[in-house]
Amino acid sequence: MRYYLLLLSFVAIACQKETADVPGSGSLPASNIMNVAYGSDAAQKMDIYLPAGRSTVTTKVLVLIHGGAWATGDKTDFASFVDSLQRRLPGYAIFNINYRLSTGTSNSFPAQENDTKAAIEFIYSKRDEYKISDKFVLLGASAGGHLALLQGYKYNSPVKVKAIVSFFGPTDMTDLYNNPASPFIPAATIAQIVGATPASNPALYQQSSPINFVTAQSPPTILLHGGLDPLVSPSQAVALDAKLQLAGVTHQYVFYPTEAHGWVGDNLVHSFNQVQAFLTVNVQ
Repeated sequence: MRYYLLLLSFVAIACQKETADVPGSGSLPASNIMNVAYGSDAAQKMDIYLPAGRSTVTTKVLVLIHGGAWATGDKTDFASFVDSLQRRLPGYAIFNINYRLSTGTSNSFPAQENDTKAAIEFIYSKRDEYKISDKFVLLGASAGGHLALLQGYKYNSPVKVKAIVSFFGPTDMTDLYNNPASPFIPAATIAQIVGATPASNPALYQQSSPINFVTAQSPPTILLHGGLDPLVSPSQAVALDAKLQLAGVTHQYVFYPTEAHGWVGDNLVHSFNQVQAFLTVNVQ
């Protein structure tokens, strides 16, 4: 379930550690604020990284959503992500969120979706306080990729997301249940996490599947997936790619035929080069 953690090792490959301060037009210094509550549950926390010189006009927002099959993982899994992202995307404010995890007896779907939405609403409501703009980008891995896609396609209020980055995120929950990628994530596990089967609650699966909410107005999207993924079949990305193509949505599908659920080395550097270029073009 934790293959996505391999993603985090790109920091050592991409660049050496530097300070996070980014020169800007204002005088505000960079500021990091840890464990900010966006709800009453102990899991509803986020870490905030605000760049120097930020403003409500120019400072874009990047929201990081960790993976872990909706049942494990933590925002600390993405902590080492932040340093390199600050250099690749200078001037962005970064929000690294936690959400309630499905235990099999509590916090089943749509708790994680609702928490992602609540976190976005919280960040949006703090624009003046944090000195950030309304240009939001969502980036998630695995289950976090699913949540990023679902939030970006399903909700336009209070803010319409400018772009989505999904590293091997599920796109069709019914298909994920009916066609497991491998024995590592059987249908019974999906049912336990979701809290139902497609037969017992088809509406929940429909409402939890990003692919069902694609329209011509959907945000620009970049999908990255490995051909040997044992947890989320690449067919999930292929199906969404086709849906985005049909709807005329600006998007890019980056496929790594020999990679699994996360990768390192040259392909990882290539992935982040692709993400950086995609956001530079599509988030103005």
